Amino acid sequence: MFKTLITMGLAAGISVGTFSTVLAEEKTPVKIGWAAWSDAEFVTKLAAKLIKDELGQEVDLVQTDVAPLYQGVGRGDLDAMMMAWLPETHADYFAKVKDKVTTLGTVYDGAKLGWVVPKYIPEDAIASIEDLKKDDVKQKLRGRIEGIDPGAGLTRLSEKAVKEYALDGYKLQISSEAGMLTTVDRAIRKEDWFVATSWSPHWMFGKYELRYIDDPKGALGKAEHVNVLAQKDFEKDNPEVAGFLSRMKLPIGDLEAAMFSAQEASYDEAVDKYIADHPEQIKAWLARDDG
Repeated sequence: MFKTLITMGLAAGISVGTFSTVLAEEKTPVKIGWAAWSDAEFVTKLAAKLIKDELGQEVDLVQTDVAPLYQGVGRGDLDAMMMAWLPETHADYFAKVKDKVTTLGTVYDGAKLGWVVPKYIPEDAIASIEDLKKDDVKQKLRGRIEGIDPGAGLTRLSEKAVKEYALDGYKLQISSEAGMLTTVDRAIRKEDWFVATSWSPHWMFGKYELRYIDDPKGALGKAEHVNVLAQKDFEKDNPEVAGFLSRMKLPIGDLEAAMFSAQEASYDEAVDKYIADHPEQIKAWLARDDG
């Protein structure tokens, strides 16, 4: 009988141990969605590396457009997204899911949308969006405003600005971030005039000499904050990662420098460099007091 009890105890111990191992091995990866914008790509890949290397959890990165990101988090198909531009840029998307998601925190403040021109265009020629109505300016710009993705909040607000400022004879060129940047690069090489939709933070301000033009009507919104959104039960289901994401906050200047570094090298190298250069910041995000 005693021998039988020992055998049963060992078997139970092995079963519990095996079951725990299986649970650990089968833990579902954290799914983080992102759209192909340089700021979103950097912060998302930075978070993913730290979650994997420091918290020991696998991460699946899912790239898609902005609208499906909000829908995915709202449905629970995605655990989180790190690029909710609020209160204005993504207001329509957020309104549809606000009761189905939770806000973990703000990853950076001071974000803004606007239209930019190269600094070689004199300010007395173009200082504000109103100046685009001048006949000579319209001619030099060829009636074009270089835009980005059709689903972007910046595109929606830029379309609104074209109407509010009555920019007759202008066309907002719907393209992509990559398409807009190609046009900007080509124009700057020739010192051609252009106006482009843009936002901060962005690495383009590290590469080119650009300036925002004034928006006296406020059609493009004011300063924004960029939030981390998660599916409703994420804090309960994965408190460690949720806590990490809630503490992750980058100064916008550091972010722009890192984004420029990513363009010069790669996002993986820029992420490694950021982690190496900001040990105290990383330790705070991970809530670690030790070295």
